[in-house]
Order: sequence, then structure tokens, then C-alpha cells
Amino acid sequence: MGSERSWTWAEFTSLPTETVTVDVHCVTKWSKLDTTWEGVSLDTLLPDGTNPASAHVPFHSYGGYTTNLPLEDITGGKAWIAFTYESQHLGPEHGRPARLLVPHLYFWKSAKWVKGMTLSDPDRPGFWESYGYDNYGDPWREQRYQGD
Repeated sequence: MGSERSWTWAEFTSLPTETVTVDVHCVTKWSKLDTTWEGVSLDTLLPDGTNPASAHVPFHSYGGYTTNLPLEDITGGKAWIAFTYESQHLGPEHGRPARLLVPHLYFWKSAKWVKGMTLSDPDRPGFWESYGYDNYGDPWREQRYQGD
């Protein structure tokens, strides 16, 4: 904890990967079922003993996009940095070279073009959250906008 970690692309893609089949849900009310992704679990990327007091994780993408997530929502096999979709490398429009994948939340939480993350306390709203989107984004509770 407290130190920066980084990987070259070759190092990152040689980390243990997982293939997961999940449903994804967009805030604009579409869903895609049984999508298959390959990536590195956030459990692999976070340092051992990650401090639970740093309960929030802002993700940063190329182009300045950010999204914020509670630590508990990206650990325990719930989130990945994905680099393939349906056995193909991600295209640029879908986040190439890698995107965050958090399938139990609305898809805006699965940031494209992800380049880093930090451990943070307190929580800081991400890009869409600062424009009125719900801070959490649970599709089953239809948390699209603040106050939903």
C-alpha cells in the first residue's frame, strides 16, 4: 500500500487471465446477455493487503474520463481489466487496448481506454456522476440518475 505499481503491455498481458461470460447493461436501457470477455482480475492487480479504509477506487482513462467505484465492488472476482471481447482484441471504439469490466453495474462504470486507478478515501465522483448520473449505478435497482 502506498506505492505505485505499473506494467508494460507485455507484462500486463502475461499476468494470469480469466475468461468470464456475463451480461452487460447500459443506462440507455439495453442489455447484452452472455457476453464473453478475457482480462486480468482486479484481485490480481491490487496489492496484497489493500487497505479497506481506502474504500473507493477512481479509474482514469485516456482522454480524461474517470469513473469511481467502491473497493468492495471490484474485488472478490467482480471486476476485470479486459482486453478481449468474444475472443477478439477490443476495437478502439470499445476501449482498445483495455477497458474496465464491472458487469454487475451499469456499463458506464466499465470505463473504456483505462490507463490507471488510484485508491482513495473519500469517494470522488467520476465524469458521468459529476453530471448527475447515480454514484453507484445498479441496473437491478434502475439507479440511472441521482435520486433514482
